[in-house]
Amino acid sequence: MPLSPLDIHNKEFARRLRGYDEDQVNEFLDQVIKDYEAVIRENKELSTELLNVQEKLDHFATIEDTLSKTIIVAQEAADEVRNNAKKESQLIVKEAEKNADRIVNEALAKSRKIALEVEELKKQASIYRARFRTLVEAQLDLLSQDGWEALENREREVLEREREMKEIY
Repeated sequence: MPLSPLDIHNKEFARRLRGYDEDQVNEFLDQVIKDYEAVIRENKELSTELLNVQEKLDHFATIEDTLSKTIIVAQEAADEVRNNAKKESQLIVKEAEKNADRIVNEALAKSRKIALEVEELKKQASIYRARFRTLVEAQLDLLSQDGWEALENREREVLEREREMKEIY
């Protein structure tokens, strides 16, 4: 167990002949006590300061650990967000490609349908023209025949007979 200043102060030495000067020894012991008390006080102050510094160091170490963990978590979150964004963009691109393919296919189907309708209309127009041409030609034939004159003559004849019949009766 270490000595305390009180132990030093209370220490008594045996006396001998031709021993040390008691006043010098007491003065020296008083000086040793003062110095020893100063060393103990300084030691306590340094111990307290060391504890404070250790607490601060522990606090800063905790903050450092927390910050490190936070940075790691933030980096992981950023990586996850980046990966999710990449996946989402890939899905959007695939969906857009599917929609584009669907739109192109629908447009092709519509254009085929319209082409078939155009062909059908061309056929119907051709048939109509042929029928109309035939009708017009037939009408022209009728007009160019002597049948009109014969009809007119016949009509005159009928009218004349009717007059004759009226006159008779």
